[in-house]
Amino acid sequence: MTALHTGPRTEDTPSPPPAPARRSRTAWLGSDRFLAIATPALILVLWEVLARAGVIDTRFFPAPTAIVGRAVEMLGSGELLEHTWISVRRLLIAVVIGGVPALLLGLAMGLSRKLRAALDPIIAATYPVPKSAIFPLFLLVFGLGEASKIAVVAVGVFYPIAVNTVAGVREIAPIYHDVGTNFGARRWQVFRTIALPGALPLILTGFNLAFGMALMLLVVAEMLGAKSGLGFLIWNSWQTFQVENMYVGLVVISLLGFLFALLVKLAERLLVPWRGTDERADPRERR
Repeated sequence: MTALHTGPRTEDTPSPPPAPARRSRTAWLGSDRFLAIATPALILVLWEVLARAGVIDTRFFPAPTAIVGRAVEMLGSGELLEHTWISVRRLLIAVVIGGVPALLLGLAMGLSRKLRAALDPIIAATYPVPKSAIFPLFLLVFGLGEASKIAVVAVGVFYPIAVNTVAGVREIAPIYHDVGTNFGARRWQVFRTIALPGALPLILTGFNLAFGMALMLLVVAEMLGAKSGLGFLIWNSWQTFQVENMYVGLVVISLLGFLFALLVKLAERLLVPWRGTDERADPRERR
C-alpha cells in the first residue's frame, strides 16, 4: 500500500559548490602575498597619476616611469651596476668582519656567566653610541680608503648580532644543558650541539637587523668619504641636482634591503625548520 501525498513533492537540492577556479581566485585576492604586491603597486600608480596631473612637483618627486627610464639608462651604461657592486662588496666584507666575532663572542657570553658579567657593561655602554658619529675617528685612524668605511659598518653589524646571540643562548631551557652535562659533553660539544642550534632563531633575527644597520651606515660612509658606491651616487646626484639619479640609488638600496631580508628568511627555513612561521602559528590569520 503506497502512501498518499497531500501536496506537491519537493526534494532538497543542495546548491552546487563553487568552482575551483573561483575559490582559488578568491583565496589569492585575500592572501597576504596579494596584499604585499597590491599595496606598493597602488602607491606607485597614485604617484604616477599625481605627477602626470601636475599635483606634485616633478622636480622633487619625478614620476616612477621617469625613474625607471633613468635606471635603464644607468644599467645600459654600466654606472649603476658598478656602484651597486662596490657597495655590496663593502657590505659583505663588513658583515663577515663584524658578524663572525659577534657570533662567537655572543655564544661564549651566553654560556659563561663570568664572561657575561665582565663584558655586559661595556656592550651596554657602547651600544647606544651612534656609529655614524664615530666615523670621523675611523677616518683619522684608517684614512680615506676602504678600511674606514668597512670598519664603521663592521662595528654597526657587531652589536645586534652579539646582543641577539647572547639572548638566544640564555633563552635555551636549562634542561638541555643538564642533559649535555649528564652525558659528559665537552664544552665544544655543548657549544656546537646545544648553544648554537638553540640560539639560531635569535641569531638570524640579529643578522636581519644587522643587514639593515649595515646598509644605513654604508650609505652614510660613502656619502662622507667615498668616490664610488650607492651612497656616493645619491650624494653626487643631490649636489648636481640629478633628482632621478638620486631616486634610482634610493630604490636600489631598498631592493638590497628586501633581498637580504629574503635571504635571512630562507636561511631560517633551512637552518631552523622546527620553528613555526607566523602563518602556521596562528591559523586565524589565514581567514
